Amino acid sequence: MDLHLRGKRVLITGASKGIGAAAAEAFAEEGANLRLAARNVEKMQALADSLRARHQIDVAIHGTDLRNAEDLATLAAAAGDIDILVNNAGDIPGGAIDMIDEPAWRHAWELKVFGFINLTRQVYAQMKARGGGVIINDIGAAGEKFDANYICGSAGNAALMAFTRALGGKSLKDNIRVVGINPGPVGTDRHETLMKTRAKTQFGDESRFRELQQGFPLGRPAKPREIADLMAFLASDRAGYTSGVIYTVDGGYSAGW
Repeated sequence: MDLHLRGKRVLITGASKGIGAAAAEAFAEEGANLRLAARNVEKMQALADSLRARHQIDVAIHGTDLRNAEDLATLAAAAGDIDILVNNAGDIPGGAIDMIDEPAWRHAWELKVFGFINLTRQVYAQMKARGGGVIINDIGAAGEKFDANYICGSAGNAALMAFTRALGGKSLKDNIRVVGINPGPVGTDRHETLMKTRAKTQFGDESRFRELQQGFPLGRPAKPREIADLMAFLASDRAGYTSGVIYTVDGGYSAGW
């Protein structure tokens, strides 16, 4: 299916690995030009070199810490011409409320919650001035299936779900679509870290984390490309009447597993 994304300009945050890197691959295959933002410049550079060589597209990289207001403003200014924003950066830790103190909670939300909101605020204004665009928020299914052992993430994701629905519910008046994706478990380095934290709490042994995956649909987490391909579709004109909604991709887990 041709998604008609060739030549579109896409900014992806958290683009050095995991879902962000998979999103870069998906959009590159469609011929989109990319801006990749993350803290790990070395990994982004390797990804950018590979995408340029394989897909003959333009790729710019931005070493950015979205917790830093100056970095965020610099990124937004550099990306003033983008058609699509994929908010993806985040590293909220696992743990129950007695494991996440206030500094850790605030540190996590500065990236995953306020990073999404503050970058969207600036990019939305730029898109409105240019005549339109698409904003995709990669949130997380813990925002709808609450988890006491991931309480900081559940609360943050629920806030971003409300943000996405509230903004996207009225954004078509500005010719901007705002949508969200709630992945369940996805096979990334971060997922493994969260599973190890949970295994240590539950079993007293983090090396047993794979036992926690046995109950997942199909006995596995989602693949990053299974999330990234939906991002590309939602960014395309084939989803042109879609805004203010959130798609859950968790193998049906939140619906009753």
